[in-house]
Amino acid sequence: MICTDRVVAVTGAGRGLGRAHALEFARQGALVVVNDLGVARDGSGDAADGPAQEVVREIEALGGKAVASTDDIATDAGAAALVGTAVETFGRLDVLVNNAGFLRDRMLVNLSEDEWDAVMRVHLKGHFLPLKHAGLHWRAESKAGRPVDGRVINTSSGAGLLGSVGQGNYSAAKAGIVGLTLVASAELGRYGVTVNAIAPAARTRMTEQVFAQTMAAPAEGEFDAMAPENVSPLVVWLGSAGSRDVTGRVFEVEGGKICVMDAFRHGPTADKGARWDAAEVGEVVTGLLAKAPDPEPVYGAS
Repeated sequence: MICTDRVVAVTGAGRGLGRAHALEFARQGALVVVNDLGVARDGSGDAADGPAQEVVREIEALGGKAVASTDDIATDAGAAALVGTAVETFGRLDVLVNNAGFLRDRMLVNLSEDEWDAVMRVHLKGHFLPLKHAGLHWRAESKAGRPVDGRVINTSSGAGLLGSVGQGNYSAAKAGIVGLTLVASAELGRYGVTVNAIAPAARTRMTEQVFAQTMAAPAEGEFDAMAPENVSPLVVWLGSAGSRDVTGRVFEVEGGKICVMDAFRHGPTADKGARWDAAEVGEVVTGLLAKAPDPEPVYGAS
């Protein structure tokens, strides 16, 4: 019960990873705002309270407390309403888990502007706006002299860290989430808030077709490495009081594996102390690359 009475809002919590996170937070004693629009895998369809309300019922069956939210968190009003629901229902907000998303996969030359914008909206804007309004809540609490022990867990992806063929829009949005996480960690720390990101691998509506083609289903009684529930213990711990010294980090998590990602760092350097001549840059860059590790391969690249 490492999150007893902590108030948690999880976006995209009606299915898949978000549902698993919401249920695990409830098992660990949290009070949960279950946010989900109830739309299809590609974001189409009208909003419905079915998935969110179903997860609320599951939490209540466990003896926990939860409330459903069908606010569109990629709008300013919807993100504000999400935070407002937590405060009005449970008195405050302690943890925000940004998880909502969908796919519009295409090769770059076939990717439409609308497909680009839709994915950017739900993933990147849908992280920024709830983060902004949660930050406003915590800043107000801090300025009022009330103690804040806030947590944000953002959802990036291996596609955002390494790239993924056929997912230029998704990869760009997920890479943007990493940058947003680093900035938010630096800016919100003064208010008692930590901000971290995960890059999960799990079988959800967004990935089930890929895994069905590349991985055999686990045998009965065998550990299911791709179950969404495997990701949630890390998310819940990052939302707990025990993680207050961890911020600005990105964790890759899959099955029973947790990896601290070691992303862009200053590597081999050459400093002439003056402007380079274009003709001499090639030899210098070749020398630097010889000292640097090879990049990780892009997912799906031959």
